[in-house]
Amino acid sequence: MNTFLDKIVTRAGAAARAAGLPQPVVFTNGVFDVLHRGHVTYLAQARQLGASLVVALNTDASARRLGKGPDRPLNNEQDRAAVMAALESVSLVTWFDEDTPLQLIGELKPALLVKGGDYDMSTLAETALVESYGGKALAIPFVSGYSTTELVRRIREQS
Repeated sequence: MNTFLDKIVTRAGAAARAAGLPQPVVFTNGVFDVLHRGHVTYLAQARQLGASLVVALNTDASARRLGKGPDRPLNNEQDRAAVMAALESVSLVTWFDEDTPLQLIGELKPALLVKGGDYDMSTLAETALVESYGGKALAIPFVSGYSTTELVRRIREQS
């Protein structure tokens, strides 16, 4: 019996599984630590841009290197992957341990790279890579007022 957990694949198996997805494939990445309305809106919009959506999560070690705080991520990579895989908009979930998903993007070769609105896409090595094989890259505007870091801060203030 297939479950949503079947959407989760190891890094080693990601390229083969992504190649079998309905095309075009959209790729995005992030920590997605405490899922909120901004995240799910962004992911739904990303999925609408293609036939499939691959989400690459920062491993716990990679997330810690982002400087969001010593106790982040709050949810471990396996739990974050399960939550992500349960979303209808998400077709496949995997991880990357590097500081950026550049190598993984090179392995998967998605038709479209999507990032959050705070990125200047023209400055990213990932954009240059995707465009080098004919893909496209774009930023989707953030849903204003939603941030995991801000949510964590508010929870801590109240406790």
